[in-house]
Amino acid sequence: MHRGKGMKFVGDSRVPAERMPNIPKDYSEYPHKTEAFWPNFLLREWMVGAVFLIGYLCLTVAHPSPLERVADPNDSGYIPLPDWYFLFLYQLLKYEYAAGDFTVIGAVVIPGIAFGALLLAPFLDKGVERRPIRRPIASGLMMLGVISVIFLTWESVDQHDWEAAAQQGAIVEDVEIDESAEGYEIYLSQQACINCHGDEGEGGAAAPPLFESDYSEEEIMDIIRDGEGQMPPDQFEGSDEELETLADWIANDGQDPDGE
Repeated sequence: MHRGKGMKFVGDSRVPAERMPNIPKDYSEYPHKTEAFWPNFLLREWMVGAVFLIGYLCLTVAHPSPLERVADPNDSGYIPLPDWYFLFLYQLLKYEYAAGDFTVIGAVVIPGIAFGALLLAPFLDKGVERRPIRRPIASGLMMLGVISVIFLTWESVDQHDWEAAAQQGAIVEDVEIDESAEGYEIYLSQQACINCHGDEGEGGAAAPPLFESDYSEEEIMDIIRDGEGQMPPDQFEGSDEELETLADWIANDGQDPDGE
């Protein structure tokens, strides 16, 4: 009888025969020096992501998002401006063949082709080289996309009227006007004033708020008589005494000067 013939070995499956340490396999002999996804590659990705996340959180704490005034659907003169990462699309829609009757081309067709090309880049260039110079298709598409985005973003920032945007989006504190003042009663009787400046003098698309300027009573009277900017002259219907009372009420931010 040979040794071991007919013998059966019984073992416990819960106890491994050999204890292998948790060491990733050595891929150095393979082409391009591929490494294990877990834990080597994934751990590095997590570490880099954590650094960027901490930096982004610090940036949001140091520089909070700028807020503008509450949106007014009746303000047709407001010019909206998208966030910085959409400025290149905003600028694209300003060009002749991407706006107006061709808005679909600028909003759907061109971005669709651009992002579709980036999605197809891995399938068009299946090379295993990592050096950009040896991957002309993928590198060319990427450089074209980056240059286009940078150029359009720069053009949008350079052409935008930032001073007008700051004024139209400025947060203005609500002014509690004295509705019992004589000046307010005179103001309500002037339909031309209400049409542009609003019932409470809050302003609108055609005129600024009444109580944001530092004009004196005499300067306000001159503006009402002679006009200024888009405001036409000779719109006030009343006596000189009423005009003086109205200008005094506006110069005192909607309060009755005699009641203070």
